[in-house]
Amino acid sequence: MLNPFDDNYFMKKALSEAISALNKGEIPVGAIITHKNQIIAKSHNLTEQLTDVTAHAEMQSITAAASYIGGKYLKNCTMYVTLEPCQMCAGALYWSQISRLVFAASDEKRGYRAMKTQLHPKTKVDFGIYADEASELIKTFFQNQRKLK
Repeated sequence: MLNPFDDNYFMKKALSEAISALNKGEIPVGAIITHKNQIIAKSHNLTEQLTDVTAHAEMQSITAAASYIGGKYLKNCTMYVTLEPCQMCAGALYWSQISRLVFAASDEKRGYRAMKTQLHPKTKVDFGIYADEASELIKTFFQNQRKLK
């Protein structure tokens, strides 16, 4: 039987969160965390709304997922996020011991790989799913920001 809950399905949900961020004037990054093909956390950037530089989509999702599970470790969980996590978020993912990370668009300048930040050794990583769509959201956001200045 075909499983409709695949990486494409969940990344579309993360993209939906990114659009919610965009609609609030936030940098359009969305994240969800799944456990056994069930969404247990979803979020988007809230740095402007909360005036909090740590309110990245990933951080919000990690907190919500840990609360849902009732523990600080996110073993057997997968995070889907529309942009490669930054150094801060990668550090939080390391400590959460998340089992898998799937991100859409790479961040060549500020992503955890460019910054040489390590994820937990057991974390599996996949990327590129809906990368074009995620990149376009980010590009459009920053083009509009430049027009406002």
